[in-house]
Amino acid sequence: MKDGSDAVADNKFTREDVMARCVPMGMLQSVLGGKWKIIILWYIAVGKVQRFGVLLRTLGGITQSTLTKQLRELEDDGFIHREVYREVPPKVEYTLTERGISFVPVLIQMMRWSQAHLCAPGFVSPYTDEQIDAMLSQAAMAGGR
Repeated sequence: MKDGSDAVADNKFTREDVMARCVPMGMLQSVLGGKWKIIILWYIAVGKVQRFGVLLRTLGGITQSTLTKQLRELEDDGFIHREVYREVPPKVEYTLTERGISFVPVLIQMMRWSQAHLCAPGFVSPYTDEQIDAMLSQAAMAGGR
C-alpha cells in the first residue's frame, strides 16, 4: 500500500481457492487476521495518535517484534500512517489513514457486540458514550472528504 495503490498485502488468505468462498470476507481476513490487529486499530482510533512505546505498554503481552510486524502490515494495507520524527531518541507516531478511519464504525460495532455477547454480565465499558460519539463523528467527517 505504500505505493499509493488500493491493493492490500499478499498472504495465505488471498489464494484463489480460499477467496472463492466469499471475496469480501476473505479480503478482510487477509488484512485483519492475527491476534493483535483489531486491538491495535482500536487503541489508535481511541487515542487518535499513538506512539510505539505507548502501544507496547497498553497492549501488554505483545513482543516488540510482533508489534512492529503488525504495525508494518497495517501500514502496508493502508489502515495506519507511520510518522518518524528525526530526533534523539527517535520518535514514531501512528495515526489512522482515511481507510482506517472508515473502519472505526465497524470497530465500534464489534466492541458493542462483544460487550453484549461475550463480556460478563454487569460489565461496564471504560469508554464513554461521548468517546464513542467522537470516534463516530471523526469517521463521518473523514467519509465526507
